[in-house]
Amino acid sequence: MIFEPNKSGDVTEETRVTTSIFKRPSAWLPIGMSGAALAILVIHLARYGVTHESDEGTSAHLFQLLMGGQLFAIGYFALRWIPENPKAAAGMLCAHFVAAVPPFALLYWFEHSAR
Repeated sequence: MIFEPNKSGDVTEETRVTTSIFKRPSAWLPIGMSGAALAILVIHLARYGVTHESDEGTSAHLFQLLMGGQLFAIGYFALRWIPENPKAAAGMLCAHFVAAVPPFALLYWFEHSAR
């Protein structure tokens, strides 16, 4: 919440300025991380194709770091915004979930494609 002083200089509940949580970096960071993980998978597919190696490469480690770090970003977002604006926070948490599905779906396809 952002509070602005009224005409007399006092900050009260009536002078509260509501800002959308959708404009906050903590709301978009997990979606950006999912997008980066998806981009890493697509670039790996474009450069190397579907390969089944015994050793994980840099792409796999970056994917794991991005998707694992996303849990902490979502946790921070939930702890910060659910008490203040539960309805909008729930909508954004659904967007976080939807954004995480394509990278995992593509990874599933990588893992289970014909050898």
